Amino acid sequence: MTQTGTAADGQTPANPTNTANDAPLTRRAARQIGAPARRITPVRDAPLPGGRRATQAARAAEAAKASSSARKRRFLAPVVLTVAVGMFGTVAVAPAVAATQQGGTSAADAQRQVRATQAQQFSVSDAVALAGTSRDGFGATSQSTLDAEAAQKAAAEQAAAAQAQAAATQAARAQTAKQYSSYSGPSANEIATTAAAANTPFSLPAVVATAKQYIGTPYVFGGADPSGFDCSGYIMYVYAQYGISLAHSVPLQDAAGTTIPESQAQPGDVVIFNDGSHDGFYMGNGMIMDAPKPGGSVSIRPIWTSNYHIVRFGI
Repeated sequence: MTQTGTAADGQTPANPTNTANDAPLTRRAARQIGAPARRITPVRDAPLPGGRRATQAARAAEAAKASSSARKRRFLAPVVLTVAVGMFGTVAVAPAVAATQQGGTSAADAQRQVRATQAQQFSVSDAVALAGTSRDGFGATSQSTLDAEAAQKAAAEQAAAAQAQAAATQAARAQTAKQYSSYSGPSANEIATTAAAANTPFSLPAVVATAKQYIGTPYVFGGADPSGFDCSGYIMYVYAQYGISLAHSVPLQDAAGTTIPESQAQPGDVVIFNDGSHDGFYMGNGMIMDAPKPGGSVSIRPIWTSNYHIVRFGI
């Protein structure tokens, strides 16, 4: 039988209580020798007095304290600066105000002096001052000048209208020439010339008496003799017998006479319609004697409108 093994297997184990120097072992050493080795994990979270953990905590506390101090300094710096500026402004205001009050008059004088020095001066000659002001073709005109121009324009328009009416009358007379064949006496103008030369006495009652002689004469447009009258031809023919020569036109007869108040009117004066459309002899008490219209004849009748005025001739 073969035996296997080693020399160590036959040896007697050494006394665990003795060392090579035969020194006695402590209990702890004996336990460490007899028991298997265990891994001891140090507790890191437990602060050890005087250890590295305590040092780190102290450093963190110091850092937090330093950070808090820095924040306080950053907060207090602008506050201190603002207070300092305010104190400086308060101290400086009073001297500044006093200086302004003391130098206010001189500053104003200096400004006035600057304005006076830099001001532009110019003069206007008398010729320019007396010249008319105008711009872009428009002139400054006084109201009296405008009124005079308006009156002149109205007179020119009235004269043009009268001329147009006279031309129309002449044309109408030419068309109705046959109706004058029964009359062979002188015209109104010829009668006026003869009467003026004879110095025929004039009076309004005499005018009325002459005008009544033609009551019943038919109306003829453009007529100016006893064969037929229109309104202005009737006036013209009657007044011609007293040396007063009138145009064969209502507007021109109006312009030749003198307008008087109706309160002063007498029979024989002439009623002129304001629109220049008609005239006739005033007969008093609101009555008129006239050559009315085609188909009518000379007659006395009430004045049918208030739009008229009174004109007197022979003054």
